[in-house]
Amino acid sequence: MTATVTSPAAAATATLACDGERLWASLMSLAELGATPKGGVNRQALTELDRQARDLFIGWCQAEGMSVRIDAIGNIVARREGSEPDLPAVMTGSHIDTQPTGGKFDGCFGVLAGLEVVRTLNQHAITTRAPIDVVAWTNEEGCRFPPCMMGSGVYAGQLGLDDMLSRQDDAGVSVGEALDAIGYRGSDRLDPSSVKAYFEAHIEQGPLLEDTDTTLGVVIGALGQKWFDLTLTGVEAHAGPTPMHLRKDALVGAAEITVAINRMARDAAPHGRGTVGVMQPHPGSRNVIPGQVKMTVDLRHLDPLTLETMASQLAEVVQEVSQRHGLAAELTPTADFPPEAFDDSCIEAVRAGAKAHGLSHMDIVSGAGHDAIFVGRVAPAAMIFVPCKDGISHNESEYAKPEELKAGCDVLLHAMLESAGDGSAAADQGGQA
Repeated sequence: MTATVTSPAAAATATLACDGERLWASLMSLAELGATPKGGVNRQALTELDRQARDLFIGWCQAEGMSVRIDAIGNIVARREGSEPDLPAVMTGSHIDTQPTGGKFDGCFGVLAGLEVVRTLNQHAITTRAPIDVVAWTNEEGCRFPPCMMGSGVYAGQLGLDDMLSRQDDAGVSVGEALDAIGYRGSDRLDPSSVKAYFEAHIEQGPLLEDTDTTLGVVIGALGQKWFDLTLTGVEAHAGPTPMHLRKDALVGAAEITVAINRMARDAAPHGRGTVGVMQPHPGSRNVIPGQVKMTVDLRHLDPLTLETMASQLAEVVQEVSQRHGLAAELTPTADFPPEAFDDSCIEAVRAGAKAHGLSHMDIVSGAGHDAIFVGRVAPAAMIFVPCKDGISHNESEYAKPEELKAGCDVLLHAMLESAGDGSAAADQGGQA
């Protein structure tokens, strides 16, 4: 049965819903590019497999009648025109590059959820007033070419284009060379001021939603991050003849600092995070006292003042431990991302979508970095989280339930329709999920 709908937003709050099976099929098709024996995906940025994934995404978008633009860092923006094409666009997306041992859903869900929104609108002949953009950002993971969130950072003016194009991987290949090699160094200019709102759907990459049996996370902001490289230098010496009180053991100092980092993060609950992800003792012999340790420190918090306090505490701990153990210390900042508070109106659009579809939902803070963080500095933005099994991500066993991915996509559809405004609609309301 065909019914005339005068408002896309009304359609969304009534029965309009995405096709969960179609979304799942697209995710599984994309996951074939770089599939690993353990069921994950290894499709790192600007590789041949990334080219194939980009080609597939563009082909799907063009099949839906979308135009495609590509900028100088390789960001892909596919547009579905609105009835008033000069209006600021409503944008959604994420990334399709993966970690070396990545999963099928991190980033990819956000891009293909955006495509599914467009497919649903086309299927039901709904035209929005504002254009809808679906974007695949370049090199969000940063595993081949640091830093992470490169494409969205350049787009938002937070990272310099020339600097990013010159960054090299371990083989000495630059980002610019890699873009040229796969044919994705574009020339289109993307203007953040022409974006009305940005929504990013993503798996949570943490355990909170699953632990609380909640279907949807309404992301109100993201933790700020401060990263450091720390080198502690003592003296290598024989493990047998050297008494304990005469040692300058860099690894003992590193261990004490690690414990202190853990303690300061716990003291800054509930949003404090402190992680030593890399620790490299030298010379790495079982009967030699480590004379040097290189390690990384990752501090995070939602409150900027608390994050600054944690960084100051780290510097004090490093100085105290180093002096006590006779070590030289070099603490170098390597990244500084301030906390991000997402836009109230975008957040409310996500909440309204969850309520319209009768989904359990909760406010949540993102502990990970996402493209929405950079985009949110130049345009109103919010995120939608869905649960992932055991909170596991950046792992080949990463998994999200099809029905929860569909739920997140339905909320994305609702939020984008609310933001894109009334156009013309003539939707077949029969047989929708």
